[in-house]
Amino acid sequence: MNKEILTVVEVVSNEKGVAKDIIFEALEAALASATKRRFREDVEVRVAIDQATGDYEAFRRWQVVEDAAKDRVAAPLPPRVHTGDLEDEVADTSGAFVPDRQILLSQAREIPGGIERPDIEIGHFIEEPIEASEFGRIAAQTAKQVIVQKVRDAERAQVLEAYQDRKGQLVTGTVKRVERGNVILDLGGNAEALIAKEEMLPREIVRPGDRLRGYLRDVRPEKRGPQLFVSRTATDLLIELFRLEVPEIGEGLIDVLGAARDPGVRAKIAVRSRDPRIDPVGACVGMRGSRVQAVSNELGGERVDIIQWNENPAQFVINAMAPADVVSILVDEDSHSMDVAVGEDQLSQAIGRSGQNVRLASQLTGWELNVMTEAEAAEKSETEIQRIQKVFMEGLEVDEEIANILAQEGFSSIEEVAFVPEKEMHDIEEFDPDLIVELRNRAKDWLLTRAIANEERMGDIKPAEDLLAMAGMDPDLAFTLASHGILTLEDLADQSVDELCEVGDIAPERAAELIMVARAPWFASAAEGQPVGDRLDG
Repeated sequence: MNKEILTVVEVVSNEKGVAKDIIFEALEAALASATKRRFREDVEVRVAIDQATGDYEAFRRWQVVEDAAKDRVAAPLPPRVHTGDLEDEVADTSGAFVPDRQILLSQAREIPGGIERPDIEIGHFIEEPIEASEFGRIAAQTAKQVIVQKVRDAERAQVLEAYQDRKGQLVTGTVKRVERGNVILDLGGNAEALIAKEEMLPREIVRPGDRLRGYLRDVRPEKRGPQLFVSRTATDLLIELFRLEVPEIGEGLIDVLGAARDPGVRAKIAVRSRDPRIDPVGACVGMRGSRVQAVSNELGGERVDIIQWNENPAQFVINAMAPADVVSILVDEDSHSMDVAVGEDQLSQAIGRSGQNVRLASQLTGWELNVMTEAEAAEKSETEIQRIQKVFMEGLEVDEEIANILAQEGFSSIEEVAFVPEKEMHDIEEFDPDLIVELRNRAKDWLLTRAIANEERMGDIKPAEDLLAMAGMDPDLAFTLASHGILTLEDLADQSVDELCEVGDIAPERAAELIMVARAPWFASAAEGQPVGDRLDG
């Protein structure tokens, strides 16, 4: 029988690839369970197997608890007590006292015959050798159940250990089954991964037996089901596929600085070369497009635009708008946006189907992009210049010519005239030093006068920080709105275009832009599934 135990351990360990210690623990638990069946009481039994010979012994155990426990239930001393191995594990001594499984500390320290054991502490165990059950049918059935569970737990632990450090990498497997759109991927070595329906490419059809690559997004110790979670839609999948196909990326000669995807349809990836002799775009495209085509095929025909990164944000945006050609670009750093002008015949290409091209370019560069035709850009620029000229003429009390020069040189507010480095104004050919000093003094006086007027007019009423910090808002307009009860971003979002034009004395176009910026959080909430309500009535 002892040899049979060793044989079981050897066979199961070899077949399942599980450590022998785990199998021995399962057998000990099974034999302990079978031995407990001989008792009517709820006792605790421990079985120890000699891993070299297969011999085993059984012990009945009592956990040592504090003496105060006897106040809860009488504590009869076990009929025959022997001390076994002491265990340093800490047990829960709360709740009712259980005489069949517990013993008081004072009783445990007093061994029959007058011998004291002061080394015994609360949480230790007193053990008495008992006759163990044979490794028969019941024990074998129990052992089988325990071993199966132990083996499963061990296999899952091995999978976690094997893949924990591979999180964020590519994995390849065979489709095992498809359940309601979710794909179970067999990675080999008893490892299974889940590709959720929403992580699959749109309209992608897979069948059992197909080979798939994916991005290992997460590794979690789930109690049941797959523990590995893979994505086919993650942006990082695109980057890792290029790393696989383009040796220069893996060697560090080419950097991937960003990517944006419309999974299964189109993507853009930004690259930069560390070696001036290497063309990063050409290297990623490959001979006759072989490298980029391999990535595209892996992603179900997803079209990939390879963009050369540039440290100049405007040039980077121009590159990212490919294949459309950009005629001009206007950067607004305050609102972190750019107006991109293209030819009339390229407008649809620049925007892309359902705005796809400009959306991906915006995600890749991190800038909000407004695409328009040359005529629209010129009209918008002219309108903005006229507005700025009017501000300078009224605030600085200058004629149209000087106001026009300031606007043409890129000055957009009186604050800039007052505080921009003086050297920049000296670079303007039409301005002499005396005029520059006079303009700066007038600008500072105007700002001071406005601040005093606002303080007097507003008193304790001031615009909220979110309104002052809003893109496209200037302090003067914010205080004007506050004086009419529009104090916060939410207040502004509740306005209609006509109401705002009347209150702020601004053009309808600007009023509409400000309201849409203020309402942006509403749309973000709606996208997350939260109701916006009936507020969009303006």
